[in-house]
Amino acid sequence: MEEVLEPGEVADFSSVDSVIAFLRSRGSRVTSSRRILLEVLFMASGHMSAEELAEAVQVRAPDVHLSTIYRNLEELEQVGVISHSHLGHGPSSYLLATHAHAHFVCADCGKMIEAPEEMFRGLARTAKTKLGFAIDPKHFAILGLCADCSAKESPTT
Repeated sequence: MEEVLEPGEVADFSSVDSVIAFLRSRGSRVTSSRRILLEVLFMASGHMSAEELAEAVQVRAPDVHLSTIYRNLEELEQVGVISHSHLGHGPSSYLLATHAHAHFVCADCGKMIEAPEEMFRGLARTAKTKLGFAIDPKHFAILGLCADCSAKESPTT
């Protein structure tokens, strides 16, 4: 069984090679498709769905199937390299665990705003103290209205 990171622990992955070294140290195989997937994740400017990741990988390796992408994503998440989020009603999105953060998602237009972790420290502390509930910020999205949609809903008179 592969060792996983402790809850809340995030390894300092600075490159594809450092992630590969981490995976090998835990007994994981590093295939060419896994390496390409990691390279795509490192080049990504934000969240990507499994399908978007598969398309990007297939540009370089057309024979890599979506099922291979899903299998790799699952294994990379199990060892703490990546995390996934459910943002609104769309598919799960993936990113490196070192870039995990909470989100505000507009229920009208779908705009996504990355929220700094410190915005939720008080909420996390209260949830833990009063409810015994530990919030996982990398799977955290609050639905509401962005400034533009909010202005349309309540015009000033």
